[in-house]
Amino acid sequence: MSTCPPAPGLTTTAQFARRVRKRLGFTQHEFARRINVPQETIRNWEQGKRRPPGAAKALLRVLDKAPETAQFVLR
Repeated sequence: MSTCPPAPGLTTTAQFARRVRKRLGFTQHEFARRINVPQETIRNWEQGKRRPPGAAKALLRVLDKAPETAQFVLR
């Protein structure tokens, strides 16, 4: 099965999602569990196959801007 290159803008979103997760120190599995989504969802975001929907995108922004609070809330 061949894969298509990500649509414009997805790479940036994918990089952002991965950066936020790594900055918090979570594996994909841990992050998925803590925000209550399947691990496949995180993988798809980070590979640029899918974009986080509005609420998830907002959550990623909050986690990026307030990582200390995020660590407290997600633990």
